[in-house]
Amino acid sequence: SRLDIDPYSITWNRVVDVNDRALRNIIVGLGPKQDGRPRQSGFDIAVASEVMAILALATSVSDLRERLGRIVVGTSKSGKPVTADDLGVAGAMTVLMKDALMPNLMQTLEGQAAFVHAGPFANIAHGNSSIVADQIALKLADYVVTESGFGADIGMEKFFDVKCRYSGLIPNCVVLVATVRALKMHGGGPRVVSGRPLHKAYREENLDLLRKGLPNLQANIRIAKAFGVPVVVAVNAFSDDTAAELELVREASVAAGAEDAVKTTHWADGGEGAVDLARAVVAAAEKPSEFSFLYPLDLSIKDKIETIATKVYGADGVDYSAEAEKRVATFTKLGYDSLPICMAKTHLSLTHDPSLKGAPKGFRLPIRDVRASVGAGFLYPLCGEMRTMPGLPSRPVFMDVDVDAEGRIIGLM
Repeated sequence: SRLDIDPYSITWNRVVDVNDRALRNIIVGLGPKQDGRPRQSGFDIAVASEVMAILALATSVSDLRERLGRIVVGTSKSGKPVTADDLGVAGAMTVLMKDALMPNLMQTLEGQAAFVHAGPFANIAHGNSSIVADQIALKLADYVVTESGFGADIGMEKFFDVKCRYSGLIPNCVVLVATVRALKMHGGGPRVVSGRPLHKAYREENLDLLRKGLPNLQANIRIAKAFGVPVVVAVNAFSDDTAAELELVREASVAAGAEDAVKTTHWADGGEGAVDLARAVVAAAEKPSEFSFLYPLDLSIKDKIETIATKVYGADGVDYSAEAEKRVATFTKLGYDSLPICMAKTHLSLTHDPSLKGAPKGFRLPIRDVRASVGAGFLYPLCGEMRTMPGLPSRPVFMDVDVDAEGRIIGLM
C-alpha cells in the first residue's frame, strides 16, 4: 500500500462490549486475498478502547479531531508510526464521535442534575468521566463531585496524573468511600461470592477483623495525601455496622491524615443521609490545597512506572518482561517517553495480585507489556496477568437469569 504498512506491526485491536476470553488472541485474514493477510490480532473490551479514552479526555471538537488523528495503529516497514490521519480516517471518526462528545444530562431521584458521560474502566483504562462534563458542571454549580473508579491506587491516581494534566483543573478535596464490610474482607475475612448470603463475620461486630483491614484504608488515604489534597472518608454504613466499628474506622482515618471520616446513609435515605458528609467536604475544600503531580513528564518511562509502583502501590521495585523492555525502548525512540503513565492493574488489591488483600509489603511489580495510546495521550503498562479483554467465571451470573410464567424477569438482583 501507499503507507508500506508492516502487517505484523499492527497494534490496533477490535473491540466488543461482551466479555469473551476466546477473543483475546485470534488469527484474522484466513480467507481469500481480498479478506486481508493472515496475522495475529485480538479484541479488547469496548471500555478499554483508545477511542473511549479520547472521548473522556477531549476538551473540544477540535481537540477530539486532533487526538483521533494521532492514534497509532502500527508502523511502516521502515519503522515509522502509521496514524489514523495517515490512513485518512480521522475526519470520518470525528463525524461519528462529535455528538457523543456532548454529555448526557440526567437527574438523581431527588432531582439533582447529573452528567453521565464516557466509560473508561479504571483497571484497564484511565477510569474517569469526561473532562467536558466537569467543565460544564463547574459553570452551573458551586460544588462539583466527579467520580474516579475503584480505589486511590488506580482511579484516583489516574484522575490526578492523567485527567488533571489535560483538563488543567485542580481538585479541592478527595472523598474516599469505604465500608466496614470491605475493610473486614481486607483484614482476612471470608470470601464474598456474588449471590450467596454474607458470612456472619460481615454481619456481626468483629473489631479484631476490622482492625486488621484498616491498613488498606490508611494506605488509600496516604496515596491521596501524596498529591497534597485534603481527604475526607465517607463510610457507607449498613444496618448491622455497630457504633464501635464506625468509631474505629473514624479514628484510624484521622490518624492516617484524613480531615474526617463521616457515616453516610444516602444509599437508603437520599440527601438527608449525606448532610454530615457534605458539611465535612465543604470544610475540607475551604482548606488550602497544595496539589502536585506524582511525577514530572520528563522522567523516563521506567522512572515514571517505578514512581507509581513504589509510592502508590508500595512495591519494592519493578520487573519487566523481555517484551516490555522492547516496548519501552521503542516508545522512547519514537518520543513517546514524555507521555503520562496509565497502569492496567487489578482493582482488587494494591498489588498486581488480586488475592493479596490489606496493604501488602515486600513485593515487586511485574510488567508484562507496555502499550501506547498516543491519541489519548498516555502509555499503559500491563501489570501481572491483567487483561484488556475480561473473561466470564466458571459459573456466570447469567445462569440465574430467567423469565417466570407471567413473563417477569427473575435473577437480575
